[in-house]
Amino acid sequence: MKITVKRIHLFMFLKLPLAFLAGVRVKDISENRVVVSIKHKWINQNPFKSMFWAAQGMAAEMSTGVLVMKAIAVSKEKVSMLVIQQEASFFKKATGKIVFSCDGATAISKAIQNSKETKEGQTFWLTSEGKNELGVVVSRFVFQWSVKVK
Repeated sequence: MKITVKRIHLFMFLKLPLAFLAGVRVKDISENRVVVSIKHKWINQNPFKSMFWAAQGMAAEMSTGVLVMKAIAVSKEKVSMLVIQQEASFFKKATGKIVFSCDGATAISKAIQNSKETKEGQTFWLTSEGKNELGVVVSRFVFQWSVKVK
């Protein structure tokens, strides 16, 4: 599948409806970076007048996951992918529009190549930072991904 913003939105609608309904939207996909936004609204709020941590997590994971999907498409290999660990830090209330970005394509490509050569799964970490409209970091998510060439 060619990785484009429209195709990822269709994929989300069909396979990840909760993320789609919560307002997760891919804004930009490049070779080395993915940008995803989510806006604080009624459906993704917590009782403290800010965005629920899990809604932020969906947007953060999407920014890393699309980058992994893009690297897999470029590799032209059949690769399985899975999040195996996640950590998060929160710094400010998430209100308004929060934009998560991830750039880590080099680590992904190396892991896919190593998996192809060793025939074993490989792991790597990707970080996604969420910033508010003022450019202030509100949260940081770190995901450990596993890839294995089939």
